[in-house]
Amino acid sequence: MARRPDDPTPGYEDNAALRGFGGYEPADAPRARPKRIRPAAKPLKWRRAPWFGLVFIALIAGVLNALGVGKPRPAASSPSAPLVVTPSPRVTVPAITDGWLSVAARDGSYAYDVPPNWEPAPATQHGWDEPSIRLITSAFLGRDFCGRDTLGGAGVTTEPVADPEAAARKAATDLATGAYGGTSQLGPATDAEFTKADGTKAPARVVVAEVAPAAKDECAAKHALVVAMGFGTGSGASGVVVAYADGDRSGPSIREDLVKIVESYRFVAAADRGTTTPPPTTYR
Repeated sequence: MARRPDDPTPGYEDNAALRGFGGYEPADAPRARPKRIRPAAKPLKWRRAPWFGLVFIALIAGVLNALGVGKPRPAASSPSAPLVVTPSPRVTVPAITDGWLSVAARDGSYAYDVPPNWEPAPATQHGWDEPSIRLITSAFLGRDFCGRDTLGGAGVTTEPVADPEAAARKAATDLATGAYGGTSQLGPATDAEFTKADGTKAPARVVVAEVAPAAKDECAAKHALVVAMGFGTGSGASGVVVAYADGDRSGPSIREDLVKIVESYRFVAAADRGTTTPPPTTYR
């Protein structure tokens, strides 16, 4: 039964008139909004977050790497050791001209002498192509004179000529033409002799050529001398010793020196040969 509005007696209300799904709800109380209850947070454990430890370690490693900690230090560079080359032993032959230097063949079978201001170069070959002439067992005077040439030189060659004088003239003419160009004038041949390996003497012929070189620059010789001594070999050819030099800038005795150079040529007995080892050469 419904309560009248003017009835002051407490009563009840029809539950059907209440809001909600039916049931009791106080008429004078506001609706309460339910709250979701969350479980309390649990402490972070390493076993549940292994990635955190890895990130931390990588971060520390990156910092140390940036600071250079743990990097291998480059070894201090040390200068490379110099290269030391020891030449092979060389056969030597004593000079027979007082105060001069000996220039000996590789095996010491022959030799000649040069003044002390010359440079023996027995392992060097030199020569010219037009006309062709090659000298072995060489020596030089004033090497690199004027920054490009020498004042003179000497060496040994052979000519396919049996007559020693003809061989000497050919070698002197070819060398004068190849080394200096211009014109040359040969003087009369003179007698000489050389020593054979057994100690006996054999005849030889010496010629001297006066040369007017073709080149006219300041480094070129204005007057040159070429001296050649030919000797028989017993094989249809002749051996020739040749010496040449600038006639004006090689000293006042250059003519006599060139003649003495070629006339000092001799064969050397095995008993008169020695052996020496040049000092080591250091390349840095």
